[in-house]
Amino acid sequence: MPTDGGAVLQRKPEWLKIRPPSGENYKHIKRALRAHDLHTVCEEARCPNVHECWGGGTATIMLMGGTCTRGCRFCAVTSGHPHGWLDPLEPWKVAKVLGEWGLEYVVLTSVARDDLADGGAGHFAQTVRAIKEHHPKMLIEVLIPDFQGNIESLKRVVDAKPDVIGHNIETVERLTPKVRDRRANYHQSLAVLQNVKLMDPTRHTKSSIMVGLGETETEVMETMRDLRSVGVDILTVGQYLRPTQRHLEVREYVHPDQFARYEKLGEEMGFLYVASGPLVRSSYRAGEFFLAGLLREGGRVNGQEHRV
Repeated sequence: MPTDGGAVLQRKPEWLKIRPPSGENYKHIKRALRAHDLHTVCEEARCPNVHECWGGGTATIMLMGGTCTRGCRFCAVTSGHPHGWLDPLEPWKVAKVLGEWGLEYVVLTSVARDDLADGGAGHFAQTVRAIKEHHPKMLIEVLIPDFQGNIESLKRVVDAKPDVIGHNIETVERLTPKVRDRRANYHQSLAVLQNVKLMDPTRHTKSSIMVGLGETETEVMETMRDLRSVGVDILTVGQYLRPTQRHLEVREYVHPDQFARYEKLGEEMGFLYVASGPLVRSSYRAGEFFLAGLLREGGRVNGQEHRV
């Protein structure tokens, strides 16, 4: 829904004001990450909610370094070739630092690692198992790449039994070639989410849509329906914000009323939970009560009882 005939919008509206990161929890998390040489998507992708999540003691750990083998045109993470490098101790470093934070819910994500035979799936699985071994009550969400559609790689992650498995569709089908790396594919992303459910119907699945890139409401609704058709349980919808001048331009700053409409439509489609708002991101406030409540026995989401 571009405005002004598709003109680029330069000034951010009032509802997109972002506070700079600060506070003792923020400093504590930053020190702990540096001490263990760990990365977070919060910093690498310049997330606008870093003050809120880190201030509340939550961070999204980014595995396998800070260099991505893909070059999506919306993403601030550095692109390049890691040449197969992995830190074999990283799973245990992550488990250790999470113990220092005392969390009950953690999100693990990663750069795309097309340079690895399994896309890094084994590293994901090893990290999940290390966390479960050291913190058996901690809830774990993983936000995974597509592993180039490799079923065996995906199965390695599913078999580790994280509580939530997320993979982002990112945008509507029409805009996918413009927005995402050429190796990413709209239907491949849907297949990843569908295959998780086929492998283990008890795993909760999650995906995310960015808006403000020139999509229409009809296209967003079609994408939401596609996600529901493959059994996705949890959806986030957020505003695309241009990280640098080298990235895609913002076509529209979507009004909060429209985000509220997407939330209502998503709930009507049957998603267990929809988080929709200008500053919502795929791992937005990951430890919030709605997901913890969903995953703990007897949790209620959108008025529905759901037991695991």
